[in-house]
Amino acid sequence: MNKNIINKNKTYIIFSILYIVLNYSSNVLAGNEQRSGQAGATELLINPWARSSGWGSINIANASGLESTYLNVAGLTGTSNTELIFSSTNWFSDININAFGFAKSLDNQTVIGLSVMSMAFGEIEITTTEQPEGTGAFYSPSYINIGFSYAKKFTDNISCGSTVKMISESISDLKASGVAIDAGVQYVTGDKRQIKFGIALKNVGPKMQYSGDGNDIRNENTTSHGQNYAMTYDLRVESFEIPSSLNIGASYDFTLDSEHSVTIASSFTSNSFSKDQFGLGFEYNYKSLFMLRSGYVYEEGINKEFNRGRSTAFTGLNFGLSFEIPLSNDSSFGLDYSYRMSNPLSSPNSIGVRLAL
Repeated sequence: MNKNIINKNKTYIIFSILYIVLNYSSNVLAGNEQRSGQAGATELLINPWARSSGWGSINIANASGLESTYLNVAGLTGTSNTELIFSSTNWFSDININAFGFAKSLDNQTVIGLSVMSMAFGEIEITTTEQPEGTGAFYSPSYINIGFSYAKKFTDNISCGSTVKMISESISDLKASGVAIDAGVQYVTGDKRQIKFGIALKNVGPKMQYSGDGNDIRNENTTSHGQNYAMTYDLRVESFEIPSSLNIGASYDFTLDSEHSVTIASSFTSNSFSKDQFGLGFEYNYKSLFMLRSGYVYEEGINKEFNRGRSTAFTGLNFGLSFEIPLSNDSSFGLDYSYRMSNPLSSPNSIGVRLAL
């Protein structure tokens, strides 16, 4: 009797989470591609991890381990003990993205995680209206996102999770800070647990706004006596929204034999400030030692020239591979690489290392 009550409570919690995700998303995702460019903190849409970006980030349903904190945090329950990941991305040549993550299983059902992503833009020369060629001084923007994640298995088939993100964008005299929340659910079924479904709502949070001395304007005011008085004015800036999205995915595992398997995955992403996207991809797995993957992400106009119907630098195709080296005591060391095709900008390359303890 008590067991039935517990199962009913678990089912109630799971469906409550699904209801909140779907109901809230209908209000959050009221935008369309006509609102492109109106959102800020768009670095939240960049997948910094080398393994999952080789799919084109379409593995919403079968994401597992620490990298799922970007895709679908419910997959964090795939962490068996402890997982560490470091990833570096050369983003369109001039920008470097570094990401670090840590996940720890507290028991057979609960996992917590910490992820940090930073963007380095290098030094940018300061220009003014009086010195448009440069003042000789430089500044360096700093973008940092920190995520705290929690995921739990409610049953053998259903996992749920959430992430709270701290967002920071700053230069020496200007800063914007914000908070965003992700929530996700994964469902696994089939005789061999080969069928998976996932849904994730990402980047839900209040508006952000820049503040600081960088908003100040200094003007000279002339009185009737011919004297100048320098006065500083605070220029008010408009607040901006963050780019929320609803992501739905499915996958199926085909076991070819004891050593070879292939996973087919698909996804749909509804973006609040850009075009909706559809993804399809696969991953070949050899004894969990070598993995080769590819994904294609389609959105309206992606086959056209840039700025002539195509509103993204990416052309759709993504490729990746991974090597896993078994270590002692069921631990392993992994090396991941991904390549995301783009035009006219140079294609981003990501490389990452993973340690499972």
